[in-house]
Amino acid sequence: MLLLPNSPEFVLSFLGASYRGAVATAANPFFTPAEIGKQVKASGAKLVITQACYVDKVKEFEANDVKIMCIDSAPDGCLSFSELAQADENELPDVEIKPDDVVALPYSSGTTGLPKGVMLTHKGLVTSVAQQVDGDNPNLYYNSEDVILCVLPMFHIYALNSIMLCGLRVGASILIMPKFEIGTLLGLIEKYRVTVMPAVPPIVLAIAKSPETEKYDLTSVRLMKSGAAPLGKELEDAVRAKFPNARLGQGYGMTEAGPVLAMGLGFAKEPFEVKSGACGTVVRNAEMKIVDPETGSSLPRNQAGEICIRGDQIMKGYLNDSEATARTIDKEGWLHTGDIGYIDDDEELFIVDRLKELIKYKGFQVAPAELEAMLIAHSDISDAAVVGMKDDAAGEVPVAFVVKSKDSQLSEDDIKKYISKQVVFYKRVSRVFFVESIPKAPSGKILRKELRARLAAESS
Repeated sequence: MLLLPNSPEFVLSFLGASYRGAVATAANPFFTPAEIGKQVKASGAKLVITQACYVDKVKEFEANDVKIMCIDSAPDGCLSFSELAQADENELPDVEIKPDDVVALPYSSGTTGLPKGVMLTHKGLVTSVAQQVDGDNPNLYYNSEDVILCVLPMFHIYALNSIMLCGLRVGASILIMPKFEIGTLLGLIEKYRVTVMPAVPPIVLAIAKSPETEKYDLTSVRLMKSGAAPLGKELEDAVRAKFPNARLGQGYGMTEAGPVLAMGLGFAKEPFEVKSGACGTVVRNAEMKIVDPETGSSLPRNQAGEICIRGDQIMKGYLNDSEATARTIDKEGWLHTGDIGYIDDDEELFIVDRLKELIKYKGFQVAPAELEAMLIAHSDISDAAVVGMKDDAAGEVPVAFVVKSKDSQLSEDDIKKYISKQVVFYKRVSRVFFVESIPKAPSGKILRKELRARLAAESS
């Protein structure tokens, strides 16, 4: 287990384990001891590589023959990472690695259930990396001249695969940032002439709203990619204005899918115009179809349904959970994402929302992402999330959790009127709750189950 913030040791540990035929699982160092313990037990981890400041969270596992290694000063009883650097690589025994062997074991975010170990194989990761960066025109992908900013957490599959592995594949430089801080990030872009900036919507939002961007030279950025959650058109336009030389594209991924299903850059037609809200076309050497969630039958273009993907890049299955695997990957090898979207006449994919996140108002479907994009576009709102609240008459009604900008005097009625002017009656926000922050996973996805739990607690 890699229980580390972004660091060179994370990269070396993952590659070293992979080379030895071992499996690496990664966890957020900010997890509680109980959360870490569940993953250690579920994954069968034998070695935890971490920092001295997190040793207290994992010390108890030593009783179960789990060894602890620190990348910095090692407390008593812990191994030191420096021992690995001093080892003689010529003494490594030969290891036969099969394409179907598991190499990475990320755990799904748990936004729609308990976290499960996602078994990604050597062949799957090689396939996924090739789908993203092996192309005829290097200007559309990463190339060896790039400086790629890695501020997204490496313990999440987005950064592990699409930044770390893809960057190494093309021989690019990877600038590692242990944590996000807007001023530091902007300074690093200017100092090291960052050319590629993978991001998630919370970071895009912070940059778009920050007045500090005017102080820095951001002209080196040629490519900005966003994934993990949808970007609204207003936010796209706002961030484009901050990076005058950058193309902005959205991608679509899912841990179980290896993780990238569609890319918004690299497959666009000349002159590289990507439609607002689109997340590109399906990656190469993979198949995608849209199915009716009720019947499972395939749908034609421009009709929304559940997105399904098939190819060598998808997961082998969930660790020790054949039932969950069978619910996700059908007998024909199609992985059912649980996401609702459609493919237009130009092969571009648009995400409507999560299958389980759609709000049903008297049978009408309300997509939270649509309302969230409107809310975030308001100058007095710094962040927002929308979920469904039970209602006797309608079944469900949309309610909003809103983080106000500093010194904002915005009221609940102001927000309701703002939304009602833009949407049909059944999409109007019924309640507004002002909060300090929106709960999100490291990937940037909104943890809607936490917001629903708050609603349930308040109603009781």
